[in-house]
Amino acid sequence: MTPPLVLASRSPRRAELLQRLGLRFACEPADIDERYEGDEMPAAHAERLAREKAFVAAGRHPDALVLAGDTVVVLGRDVLGKPRDAADAVAMLERLGGRAHDVYTAVAVRWRGRTESAVERTRVWMRTLPRADLEAYVATGEPMDKAGAYGIQGYGAALVERIEGDFFAVMGLPVVRTLVLLERLGWRYRFDAGLEPVDAP
Repeated sequence: MTPPLVLASRSPRRAELLQRLGLRFACEPADIDERYEGDEMPAAHAERLAREKAFVAAGRHPDALVLAGDTVVVLGRDVLGKPRDAADAVAMLERLGGRAHDVYTAVAVRWRGRTESAVERTRVWMRTLPRADLEAYVATGEPMDKAGAYGIQGYGAALVERIEGDFFAVMGLPVVRTLVLLERLGWRYRFDAGLEPVDAP
């Protein structure tokens, strides 16, 4: 019997990607301290947070298969979080314009006391657009809950010149990497049945 699947995230994008796979799950956000520890690197930071979120949610749902993620956007040496307000969002987008930045998306899966995790790095090149266009984009409201102030799967697609890596990781969940982690914990994905034990016929 397949255990309940819990998504330890508030991200509508992660939920959307699981829904696209036909998976049934419950959303149970895990509130943790997301501050950096010392000289922690962005990839390590994202992976630690994903693992902590999975651990917290699993504590509340010990019989569930728990999935968590975290995304960090890095421009040069600067980490770009979620914008504080519209002006901050426009400022972030102006900094990103005409340059490449890195998106680190970590995913962690926990089942019966074991956690498997990984980080996917994707390089994104942004177009240079007039400030008026950036302000119009921000006015849609789309950037306000997203690290880096853009959503690649929505209006923000018009900001992106090209990417090198995993599109779905930029959305918030590296799908294939996630399925590989689930297999390590004994669960495989089937198009006609969702998740089932690896040793099922």
